[in-house]
Amino acid sequence: MDRDRAERQLALIAEVLAATRGPGPALWLRGGWAMDFFLGEVTRDHGDVDWFAWARDAAALTRTLTRLGHRPVPGPPPGLQLDFTGDGLDSSFTLLDKDAEGRIVVAGGPWAGTPWPEGLLADEPGRIGKSTAPIVAPRVQIEIKRMMPVWDPSRPRRAKDATDIARLEAALRDRA
Repeated sequence: MDRDRAERQLALIAEVLAATRGPGPALWLRGGWAMDFFLGEVTRDHGDVDWFAWARDAAALTRTLTRLGHRPVPGPPPGLQLDFTGDGLDSSFTLLDKDAEGRIVVAGGPWAGTPWPEGLLADEPGRIGKSTAPIVAPRVQIEIKRMMPVWDPSRPRRAKDATDIARLEAALRDRA
């Protein structure tokens, strides 16, 4: 495992959360870092830091990250996701919205309006050492990792997804 990269990513997570604390955009870790914060340790290398954010906060989030020295990276539809890079580290912010029934949905792009699984955002933050971060609910993280290849056949399940699912399921069993 690249411990230096993991430490730099943990510092990035702390920096972004500190910059958005208070009236700033609400954020939740998703993907591998959400899993690690739930498990309480860094379990593997991470290519980037994945987040969820509200679409209504996209402009404020962009201003905040730009102020911190991160540069926007073109790619996905801007209503769906915002990508940034800074100091050789990448961050991806998938945007959320709510539908008329109050369900959390995909904010933009080809799946706009599609509901995310119920209970997406965890009630309790995750923790690694002294660092805490809002996270995606572990049960929903499992569902997302299981269903992604069904929802989007262009994104096949990766070996790390199967390992992540097994780790999360074991931790949930241990906590039951």
